[in-house]
Amino acid sequence: MSDETLGASLAQSKQGGLVTRVLKRLEPTLWVLASISIFVGFWEFAWWRGWANPLLLPPPHIFLANLPDQFRFFDPGGTRAGALATGGSIFSVLGVIAWSSLRVTVGLALGFVLSLAIGIGIRYFRVFGKLVLPLVTMLAPISPVAWLPVAVFIFGIGNPPAIFLVFIAIFFIMTLATLSQIDNVPVHYIQLARIMGCSKRQIYRHVILPSILPELFVTLRMNLFAAWMAVLIAEAVGVGSGLGQVTMMARNTFNASLVFFTMTLIGLTGFAFDQILRHIQRKVLWWVGPSNVGGL
Repeated sequence: MSDETLGASLAQSKQGGLVTRVLKRLEPTLWVLASISIFVGFWEFAWWRGWANPLLLPPPHIFLANLPDQFRFFDPGGTRAGALATGGSIFSVLGVIAWSSLRVTVGLALGFVLSLAIGIGIRYFRVFGKLVLPLVTMLAPISPVAWLPVAVFIFGIGNPPAIFLVFIAIFFIMTLATLSQIDNVPVHYIQLARIMGCSKRQIYRHVILPSILPELFVTLRMNLFAAWMAVLIAEAVGVGSGLGQVTMMARNTFNASLVFFTMTLIGLTGFAFDQILRHIQRKVLWWVGPSNVGGL
């Protein structure tokens, strides 16, 4: 084989390998686009066949047809939500999304950190556990919606009640999940640590905590959607701004196009949050294999 032929073969091999890597990276995105396309296709087909009333269930090509008209309902400062805003642009929409996302982020962070600390404290300190666990178990079944009047009474109107509701939506579940994961740590892990001379504090830090974090991140991601439900309810009633308030305004004015446009924004934002949490999960849980982290 000549040098020219060998060089051409190597070039083709490299090019083929590059295409394969690009397709592999794009594969998740292509599956997402295929899933959304099928759903939108059925919706548009139902409208075309007359099965879906465009006044009640407007398909995407209708509620996305006049975006400037939708944008004028969004006020990025959060001071005029609930009334028609003059003008409006994509930056107005991004501003409203940013406010809702900030509330969810702060509530999730507080709920995750405090639930982890309380859960470990319940198992680490015997007296603390006997005092706190019955209260956590009793409060866990209470819906976050029932906490809304309490949040408004304590924090008033604004960001704090929305953050508090997100916190409540995940705190009790994450605390009980932490206790469950601690109890499920393999006994031989702890026994081996004791044989090696580890103290109780070292066992919790170097054995129990790394063992429970992977499943806790999965639980956090599963409760992300509950957190979004909580913040939307809080925004509709106790905040006066955000995506939840725009949705409530659209419902009160029977603006179906604005309802579905806002629902689309909520869905896309929630999906982006889940992807960000998956990325954080991979970075934080560096000792876990990618196949285990990239699951659910």
